[in-house]
Amino acid sequence: MHATLSSLRRGRGDPAYRTDPQGAIWRVSRTPDGPGTLRLAISSADAAVIATAWGPGAAWLIESLPALLGADDDPAGFVPCHEIVRQTARRHRGWRVPASGLVMESLVPAILEQKVTGREAWRSWRELMWRFGDPAPGPDTMPRGMRVIPAPRTWVQIPSWEWHRAGVDGGRVRAIRSAAAVAGRLEETVRLGFVEAERRLRLIPGVGVWTAAEVRQRAHGDADAVSIGDFHLPGMVGWALTGRKVDDAGMLELLEPYAGHRYRAVRMIELAGLGPPRRGPRFGVRDYRSM
Repeated sequence: MHATLSSLRRGRGDPAYRTDPQGAIWRVSRTPDGPGTLRLAISSADAAVIATAWGPGAAWLIESLPALLGADDDPAGFVPCHEIVRQTARRHRGWRVPASGLVMESLVPAILEQKVTGREAWRSWRELMWRFGDPAPGPDTMPRGMRVIPAPRTWVQIPSWEWHRAGVDGGRVRAIRSAAAVAGRLEETVRLGFVEAERRLRLIPGVGVWTAAEVRQRAHGDADAVSIGDFHLPGMVGWALTGRKVDDAGMLELLEPYAGHRYRAVRMIELAGLGPPRRGPRFGVRDYRSM
């Protein structure tokens, strides 16, 4: 369960995703029925997932839980062609591609992650959630500080100085506002095929192939969506499969045998934790607030 849902977490301090000392996962979402908080734990008796939900969106979250845990994902036809993929797939044989069914909660953080480090993007996500998100519904025992992602109209109304304060540049602000203005149409894509979902997402100015893939992986459960244009991913895939870094074209060539399951293969590589050694300095964190 933790491996399946880990891709939905935006850094350790994500206000919408926490893990408590008992190992239970807490997720907060803005569902079509309103805000809701979901707690997921594993039964020690039979390893079943025990779900509890609060708020107006509670029923929707429970009904959508099988898809969130990957029940709609079909790994048939996935044949590991590389030893590291084979080993990781065996170790994580219960892993599935999650489908949250909620586009904006994947799209906004994906836009924030464009062309910046993960640290920068996650800091912006936290600050925007704390300032403009709603308090999460739930019991007093839930982790403190959890927030519901702002409603689409709120993203549109956030003033420019607040974006600047959160370290978000104008291009990403325009993309988020454009997406929020047609949020209803974007949420409809979870009921469409992957090709049509991709097309509609990329109609949004500032949403390219990388961002659309990041959303399809999480909201739509697309097992074949590859994040082309990612700064680190080609090097990670190339190093894991061949022992050398490659570019996007080289990565796609290496993943060709996994057609239909390319994202699944990539996640197995990510879960294995392999990557090229870091020989150079890391990118410094840019602070747009001082610009």
